[in-house]
Amino acid sequence: MLTLYTRRRIANVVGLLVSILAMGFGLFWLCWILWTLLSHGLPALTPMVFTHMTPPPGSDGGLLNAIMGTMIMSVLGTLIGTPIGILAGTYLAEFGQRGWLAPVTRFINDILLSAPSIVIGLFVYEIYVVHVKHFSGWAGALALAIIVIPIVIRTTENMLRLVPNTLREAAAALGAPQWKIINFVTLRAARAGIITGVMLAIARISGETAPLLFTALNNQFWSSDINQPLANLPVVIFQFAMSPYEDWQKLAWAGALLITLSVLTLNILARVLFRQSATTH
Repeated sequence: MLTLYTRRRIANVVGLLVSILAMGFGLFWLCWILWTLLSHGLPALTPMVFTHMTPPPGSDGGLLNAIMGTMIMSVLGTLIGTPIGILAGTYLAEFGQRGWLAPVTRFINDILLSAPSIVIGLFVYEIYVVHVKHFSGWAGALALAIIVIPIVIRTTENMLRLVPNTLREAAAALGAPQWKIINFVTLRAARAGIITGVMLAIARISGETAPLLFTALNNQFWSSDINQPLANLPVVIFQFAMSPYEDWQKLAWAGALLITLSVLTLNILARVLFRQSATTH
């Protein structure tokens, strides 16, 4: 008969082996995807990618207009969504302890966090594109802003809840009104964590394709008019990768590598900021 200690040791070893195998299985596919992306994307990532427009089939070109369009819509979406997310997250953390509004807001925010991005794209198409009767960069930015909002709300609320109540009590004991406590104490203490959430939101929207298909569409030419269809990397990658032209497929690999590197950089910066914030607290 095995003793209780021996049975526990066996169960522990089996659980550890299964966990290591599961981790190895996931890492294998991740490394394979990254290797495929690097092996196809690095040779296609030439200086021309950053200096030329998207070309017609059979011609040399780059992704300058798509890169610029992605940056414009990402910046606009972040500027629209971030203030709303921070204000809503501040309300939930500082004033949402009682009443019905805060639980309803959290419930809706959870739905938005898990909603497929294509649904958001269809929603913006219905409420904006249909009424103005044309695709535009504004519609794309609005769709991206809706994706940004729930991420920033959740991060802001969580970061503000990590701020010790003793800081609030000390400021209140000095006679500071609540708006000053929030402005100059809690938000400043949670600043690094909130910035981390904004960066994670930017990383999320930088690779979104489905919402932009229904809102910004695409533009083969250089355009800075955000009231017209605007080129963007995700849609260009989708169109070029599905095409039968080899030069377009190479540009699709280059664009996919650019988005991957940008998302990786933003995630690393967000982790570093979050670690610094956690160390401070």
